[in-house]
Order: sequence, then C-alpha cells, then structure tokens
Amino acid sequence: MIQVGVVMGSNSDWEVMQHAAKQLKAFGVAFECRVVSAHRTPDLLFEYAETAATRGLQCIIAGAGGAAHLPGMIAAKTTIPVLGVPVPSKYLRGEDSLLSIVQMPKGIPVATFAIGEAGAANAALFAISLLANALPELAAKLIAFRTEQKETVLAMELPEVE
Repeated sequence: MIQVGVVMGSNSDWEVMQHAAKQLKAFGVAFECRVVSAHRTPDLLFEYAETAATRGLQCIIAGAGGAAHLPGMIAAKTTIPVLGVPVPSKYLRGEDSLLSIVQMPKGIPVATFAIGEAGAANAALFAISLLANALPELAAKLIAFRTEQKETVLAMELPEVE
C-alpha cells in the first residue's frame, strides 16, 4: 500500500522533488509521485488531499516554487502531515517559496524544509522517521542509515598542511 504522496506543482519541480522519491525508494517505502497544481488544477488538489487518508497515505511531501500555495492548500484539506519543500524559483532563488510555505496561519501546519534538493531529501527522511515509529524494520533501516552517515564522517581525513 502506498504510504507517502510526493506532489509538485509542475513537472519542472521534478529536478528537486526526485530527491525525495530517491530517498523513499532507498528505504523501500511505498510512494506515489504526482503533479498537482494549486492554481491550474484546484479541483484535483482538493480531491487528492481529501482522499489521501482513505487511500492509506501517512503523509504528503509537497514541493512548490514561486507563490508555493500547494503545501498549504493540501494541509487545509487533510489532517495527515504535510511536509513542504520550497523549490528554487528563477528570480528569488526559492526564498519566496520558503516564506510562503513556512508562514502558514495558526491551525493549519506545514512542516517546512530547506530550499531545494536537501529539503526534498530531508522531507523524505522525516516521512521515514514518522513511519518508523510503527514499523520496526523501517526503524532499523533508519538507524543503519544514520550509523553509515556517522562512519563516513569519522573516516574523513584532511590533507596535511603545506
């Protein structure tokens, strides 16, 4: 059963949002990826958000650039966790997206991550952490991932000073 939805406002957001999908895939988490535009397909957005819980989704990772209304509008139409990823925009480097997503009104939360690829990957890791609370085998994979990250840093060496 699909556990995580990964949505974005346009296929041009895929360059960033594929990093969430890759992270989920690496952990063996069932997910779906869709283009759902807050402005061009609002009826689709409402349907997607309103049916998410009944379809078994545990959370939705929503990436958006520019006005970045997608994560907030999804959060307004569902009670499952929404994880917002600001996608860099052409003129404001994603700062506009970050501010739009993070400034949700009281009562409609969106967990907001960093702009770009790191934000997409971390949103997926956050989703994995949420799921791992109820899935011991996923928790073990997450612990192994963190251990591998630690070992990578501990094995790093710096060059000699000349």
